[in-house]
Amino acid sequence: MKIICIGLNYRKHAMEMGWRLPEVPVVFLKPDSSILKNNKPFFLPDFSDNIHYEVEVVIKISKLGKGISAKFASRYFDEVTVGIDITARDLQSRQAAAGMPWEISKCFDGAAPIGSFISVNNVKDIGNLDFRLEINDKVVQKSNTSDMIFGFNQIVEYVSKFFTLKTGDLIFTGTPSGVGRLFRNDNLVAYLGDKPLLDFFIK
Repeated sequence: MKIICIGLNYRKHAMEMGWRLPEVPVVFLKPDSSILKNNKPFFLPDFSDNIHYEVEVVIKISKLGKGISAKFASRYFDEVTVGIDITARDLQSRQAAAGMPWEISKCFDGAAPIGSFISVNNVKDIGNLDFRLEINDKVVQKSNTSDMIFGFNQIVEYVSKFFTLKTGDLIFTGTPSGVGRLFRNDNLVAYLGDKPLLDFFIK
């Protein structure tokens, strides 16, 4: 199982980070050791002083596919949830400034908490889906999947040019604006619509 992530897929987030809008999806991978399930706590690592949250809609690939056309892409994922792309922002900034890869800032153990999956069939319109992140009962990120630069089907088409998609693969589809720092004892609750699918603490 692999975790495919899309960066800078919301305009306001790209602007808050000071990056140019991408012309094609920005793709990076996380290892399966990044997955954090069952609302287990995330423990702040000792190698960073600036750990950030980034809430994202996550889709799960349901069958093998390669070179998938966008018009058929919806046939290749059947479940959706929310996840957090946890990022060591200080490491990312340092690596980017040096022109070096920044996987170490996003791919460490536990850096991809995921919520409970629901069937896409239970979502009225996945292309027009509200989602949000609350920390300590305060909304810190809120958006709608219609605001994505590259939609779900475009993402599946693009990444399947390079990677064979396998059953169980996850795709994190990008975060909206409002990212920020995490602190010990923070309680993160992420929603799809009004359904809380992820609820965990920072330790």
